[in-house]
Order: sequence, then structure tokens, then C-alpha cells
Amino acid sequence: MAYTTGMTLASRSLIPICSKTFLSPLRVASLLSFPEKSSTTFFRRHQIHHLFSTSTTPLFSPVKCSTLETEVQAVSRPNVVDILQERGLLESVTSENLRSACSDPNVAPLKVYCGFDPTAESLHLGNLLGIIVLSWFQRCGHQAVGLIGGATGRVGDPSGKSLERPELDALTLEKNIAGIKNILVKILGGNASSYVIFNNYDWWKDMTMLDFLKKVGRFARVGVMMAKESVKKRLESEQGMSYTEFSYQLLQGYDFVHLLDKEGVNVQIGGSDQWGNITAGTDLIRKILQTEEAAYGLTFPLLLKNDGTKFGKSEDGAIWLSPSMLSPYKFYQYFFSVPDVDVIRFLKTLTFLSLDEIKIVEDEMRRPGYVPNSAQMKLAEEVTRFVHGEEGLKEAVKATEALRPGAETKLDWNLIERIAEDIPTCSLPIDRVSGVSIVDVSVSAGLFESKSAARRTLKQGGVYMNNERVDNENKRVEEEDIVEGKGLVLSSGKKNKVVIRIS
Repeated sequence: MAYTTGMTLASRSLIPICSKTFLSPLRVASLLSFPEKSSTTFFRRHQIHHLFSTSTTPLFSPVKCSTLETEVQAVSRPNVVDILQERGLLESVTSENLRSACSDPNVAPLKVYCGFDPTAESLHLGNLLGIIVLSWFQRCGHQAVGLIGGATGRVGDPSGKSLERPELDALTLEKNIAGIKNILVKILGGNASSYVIFNNYDWWKDMTMLDFLKKVGRFARVGVMMAKESVKKRLESEQGMSYTEFSYQLLQGYDFVHLLDKEGVNVQIGGSDQWGNITAGTDLIRKILQTEEAAYGLTFPLLLKNDGTKFGKSEDGAIWLSPSMLSPYKFYQYFFSVPDVDVIRFLKTLTFLSLDEIKIVEDEMRRPGYVPNSAQMKLAEEVTRFVHGEEGLKEAVKATEALRPGAETKLDWNLIERIAEDIPTCSLPIDRVSGVSIVDVSVSAGLFESKSAARRTLKQGGVYMNNERVDNENKRVEEEDIVEGKGLVLSSGKKNKVVIRIS
């Protein structure tokens, strides 16, 4: 949608107690034991953040409770806006009052939404920052809201696009919506009361054109709409802009109106390219609901590499968050390959490690004897765990270790089958493999373009069969080299690999 920790003691107030209690007595005691002065330091904020991260239960639950009440001292929530700013995850806010609102113990926890249009069956790395920012709000005691654009996805957001998106049929849209919902539930899940997911098709499907003009159109000013950066760029291009795309900002803007009015959702977040759409929403809220401070917008920077290019694309295309479209192994490998110049910044923006922990990693990188890619390994572990869970991380680490040239891990065919989805694969008859020289087999499999190239690499010690270095250029593939009689893995160096299936 495109529609993509300091704690202080405050005045006494009433906190409701119910079956889903906000805080266990142990956690209350530990939180209240911090002296008031400690709230001014980011170090303390992150100590308390770690307390959150050990449990999927949010500190302040948004669930509705019974009328039973007890008098305790209120504790302010960690200031999530400050945390985002310190980690490089804050671009702009529509009002600085959001800073106080997000941590004021006398203000109810915020409901914060990010939109995701169902343009594909899976979200991708470009959407991940939105989920991470939602999760930061969630971890600081607020409610995360995912909005799937079942209606806006039929229109297409022109922000950052040079061409109009192709129209998707209803069946594809439904499939995409289901896929995106599954990803959001998996990543934001744990405590169902800390997040909720909506589909904007639910309130757009019954709105007629006349309703739209009456409810929304009469409050919009064409001059303001034309001044939006996404609109100006498209109007200046040869392709121009359709009325459908031009109206997108009003659709997204009204989503905010509806969510605030009907669901109490009072914060919208998005990438920096969403500023125009987000402010369209706050403008409509001010005019339609006649309120100034009830709603806030927050944007975060786009995910860029050090050279200014977009981060999130590989040679094979988008970095998908769904394991059915990109395996946890390949997802892990993408982050493991991040350049040193980018890794610390990505540890701040893409993980929930404290800044103190990240500083330790940064210092280690400067010391003599630093093991190359240790920081990248930490980044890959943290992001893969967040997106794919512990099981996905275990699968990725196991495959990475098994495919490392010289690894002691014995390859089995089940593991080779899993990684075959992520590396080049070919099929050869048994008589072109068994008893044939490793040089000939590697050329037949496409690992090398010529026998001379294969021999040259072999002499340099760069050819591996099933992770074992081949030292003899006269080596022939033997029957026991074929894993379970089904195939083998050949490698040239650390990265170039091919799975050979016996046909």
C-alpha cells in the first residue's frame, strides 16, 4: 500500500485486570524497580525492551477486560518514536505530539496500521520494514494493525511507478490476499490480542460512486492532489496517469478515516514514498471527522544500499518472505552476502538487537583477527528468525553448513532435494556420471564452460564433490560418490554449485 526504552513512574491510575492480565506480579515488580532517572538513557530503554522480547505477550494488552479494577502506579511505555529515530527507522511524522502520545501513561495504547496491496502472493523485502516498525510498536505496548488492500489492490498505487499496474483477476487477488494474511499472522502472531488484520474491500465493496463523491470527493481539492510528488512525476511522463491511479490517494486516505472512525486506529505508517497518501488521510480525517490531533502519520526511509540502490532484489528477482516462493536457506544467504559497508546499518534497521549489542559487533569488525562475515551471519540469523521462525532458521543454517565446501556434514538426498530448489540443477544418465572423469561431468553439468577451465580451477583447489575437495584431475566419479544412488553436488569455489540428478 504501497500500502506497504525508558520507563518512569507516573501518577496513580487504574489498570483493569482480566483473564488476560496486563502484567504478571513478577514483571510489574521488575519494571517498577528501575529508578526514575534511568528512563533518560537509551541503555535502560533497551534493557526493558529485552524484557518485552522474551515474551510474545505485549506489556499493555489492548483486549477488553472486565470491570474489576485495582489501583496501581501507572508505568509509561517505552517511547517507540525515539527508538525508531535512534535506529534510523524514522523519516517524518505528521505531528511531534506522536512522541508524547506513544509513551504517555494517561493515553491509551495506540493502534498502528500499515497497508499492503495484494499485488503478489507473498510480501517481499521491501515490505519488511513496515512489518518491523509495526513490531516495534507492538513490542512497546501498542496494537499492530495490518491492512490488506483487497480494494486498493484492484486500482494500483502510482507511487514510485512509471507505468500503471496490470489489473489482477478476482481469483488471483483472493490467492494473494490469503498469502499475505498468512505471512502477517506468522510474523506478528503469538498473542492474537496484540494485532488485527483488516481487508479494505470489506468497506469499499458496497460504496457506490455517488457515495464516494458525497463522502470523500467533496472534501478533496484537485490542486492539492495534483501537487503530490507521485502525481507530478507521472503527469510529466509520456505515459501520463489514469483517473483510476489519480484517485488512489483518496482511497487510501479514506481507509484511514474509516479505520479511525470505526476501529479507533489512530496511526498510519509507511515508507517515505507514502507521505503523500498518508497526509491525504490525515487531511480527510480533519475535514470529515473534524478533529486535529486524533490521527498521526509516520514514515520510515526506504531500504537502500550504501550506493543508493534499492536493497531487496537479487539476480533471480525479489526477495520474497514466503518460504514457498523463496526458501529460508536462500533468504538467509541473501543477508549473509551483505557487504561490510551495509551490515551495521541493517543490523540497526532490520533486527531487534539492542544498540549496545550492535556496537559490540561493530567494534569486533575493526579488531585484528575478526572472522570475515561474522556480522553478516548475525544479521542473517536475526532476520531469518524474525521472518521464518526458529524452524526456518534451523533449516537455513543446516543447509548452509551442509553446502559449505569442506564441511564435515554428510549430505543426504533429502537435504540435497531441499537445496536443489535454490541452486542450478541438471539431470544426467548414469552412464554419463558413474565412471566418468570429474572434469567431463562438471562440464556436462554446466559448472564450467570448458574442460580447460575445469582443470585450471581443479589445480587451484577450487573443485568440490559433495563438499570434499577434488585434488586429482584424473579423478572419476565412483558409485559411492552418488548420494543414495540419486545424485551428487559439484562446486566451484564457495558460491557456484550444481546438483546433478541421475536420470
